[in-house]
Amino acid sequence: MFNNLQLNAKLNLLLAIMFSLIVLVVGSFLAQILSTNAKNTVTDRASLLMETMLSVREYTSEQVKPELASRLETEDRFLPETVPGYSAREVFENLRTRPAYQNFFYKEAAINPTNLRDKADRFETKIIEEFRKNPKNQQTANFREVSNQEFFYIARPIKVSQESCLQCHSDPALAPRSQIATYGDEHGFGWKLNEIVGAQIISIPASDIFSFIRGLQIQVIGSISAFLIVAGIIIDIFLRKTITKPLRSMSQWAKQVSTANTKEEFVHKANDEIGILAASVNRMKVSLEMAMNMLDSQTPKKSDDRKS
Repeated sequence: MFNNLQLNAKLNLLLAIMFSLIVLVVGSFLAQILSTNAKNTVTDRASLLMETMLSVREYTSEQVKPELASRLETEDRFLPETVPGYSAREVFENLRTRPAYQNFFYKEAAINPTNLRDKADRFETKIIEEFRKNPKNQQTANFREVSNQEFFYIARPIKVSQESCLQCHSDPALAPRSQIATYGDEHGFGWKLNEIVGAQIISIPASDIFSFIRGLQIQVIGSISAFLIVAGIIIDIFLRKTITKPLRSMSQWAKQVSTANTKEEFVHKANDEIGILAASVNRMKVSLEMAMNMLDSQTPKKSDDRKS
């Protein structure tokens, strides 16, 4: 079938195959690059927020808690502002009041928390258990889907690294009176030094970023495709004008020459390969005419010899 196609059709088919391969290769390569950049973007954003929350925890632990610690035994209500995790959570909740961050989430999940709002769900419990199995692992990150929306999360272990933490979490008898009055003596106790009791988890929406990346990919591939189509049209016009049209004209001229219907030479002004071919067929035409003239001039003499 391919051999039966005209030269222009063959060239157009070849261009279409080449351009399709270019779009396919560029599209795949672009998809990998944009996907990597999207993952790096969400990772950097989540890491920045995580470091910010760690800074809030350190500030609370080093500056706020010492100032309020003495009031824990005298106040009727426990002062949660002395807890680093509470401060970090409240700061993040304030951040979530801004429209751009309303779908961001931060939680210091614990299997046995003092405040039940920090109780780990099934997914968070699994992360905590993984940290317990691999104590050297200081961070895990991955994508997850929640309510048909894709999120990227970063999780870090919460470890009891200071003995001062055990005052509020080892034995209810050692805990501040206001803590027992506010949260009771059934939750958040029995912790041990160097034990991993929870995980800091930040989740940020990834669907918007990947949607933007996919839209950008479509735009780039669309632009490349449009450029290749325009280039293909220009190349097709160029090939028609410089190759296929001269060859078709030469073919028609040669057909006329073969039937002795023309005395004119084939004219091709360009000095390209078609021009060289045109000069060759013109010389061939002259040689053919000379041969025919010689044949014609010898034919009458043979006839006269026979008569004599």
